[in-house]
Amino acid sequence: MGRSYWRDAVTGLGVGSKRRTDSARLEHEAELLSERLPPLLVEAERIANTVAQGIHGRRRAGPGETFWQFRHHVAGDTAASIDWRQSAKSQSYFVRENEWEVAESVWIWCDTSASMDYSYTDETPTKKDRALVLSLALTHLLLRAGERVGVLGEGALPFMGIGSFSRLGALLVGSAGGDDGIPPKIQLPRHARLVILSDFLNPQQDLLENLDFLTHGGARGHLVHVLDPAEEEFPFEGRTLFQGLEDNLELVIGRAQTLRDPYREKLDALKSGLMDWARRVNWSYTQHRTDKPPHLSLLKFYNLLSMPQNQSLEMRGPQ
Repeated sequence: MGRSYWRDAVTGLGVGSKRRTDSARLEHEAELLSERLPPLLVEAERIANTVAQGIHGRRRAGPGETFWQFRHHVAGDTAASIDWRQSAKSQSYFVRENEWEVAESVWIWCDTSASMDYSYTDETPTKKDRALVLSLALTHLLLRAGERVGVLGEGALPFMGIGSFSRLGALLVGSAGGDDGIPPKIQLPRHARLVILSDFLNPQQDLLENLDFLTHGGARGHLVHVLDPAEEEFPFEGRTLFQGLEDNLELVIGRAQTLRDPYREKLDALKSGLMDWARRVNWSYTQHRTDKPPHLSLLKFYNLLSMPQNQSLEMRGPQ
């Protein structure tokens, strides 16, 4: 009997159930993530260096003169960035931010919920590992380009400078990713850039509601749809046991191949819905399969980040 995983293959994509909180399981998962951090960082840096050879730096608008806000000095800020007049009014150091600095901040959210742990074969990484490597490699490239990078939902200010790479990596790998795999509603700075990596196998109404919130203030976003090849091809034949990763549900199908066409229709509908939403708000949508080289997708959505805010973004298929 074949054995695999799929979330609610009968009733459709995007219908999930709440996971019971299990502190012991979460602690164990956190330990495993921390153990994987060094090799993930090494792989991400290698991929970033490969991509860096094919780019020529990001266009930058310059410092500008429009004042945005004062914020507390954090590790990685230079002494030249400190506003000494404002700092003299208190016992803390403050950095003066002009509008271009906030507008150029890039925020990353990587889905690390249970459905991302899936890999059909040992020859491909799990969706979670691939999404984390892409997130880390993008972070490395952006820091090298002088951008300010933050992790959505971690409550930290964006970082700047390649010396912040390890700290941002720890935030990305250690982030919960949301119990339901949906990015949180966070008020972003005006005209910020946002990159979301997920399999998007979650309740679509809740997902789009949160994505709509993230568009407030003119934030430009990029959806990176990460899927295992088996999730696209549905290769299952004969009697197959499907097990949920986010619950304890099991489903035995006598002739799994009979689900292939209706399943593919639902997956196509999911992709079309995401692309339609992205097109409406002028975000981009990129597909990535875990059996494809990661640097190809990384180069594509890195270049999308370099496009001017008023330029229309294009939808891209599997990479």
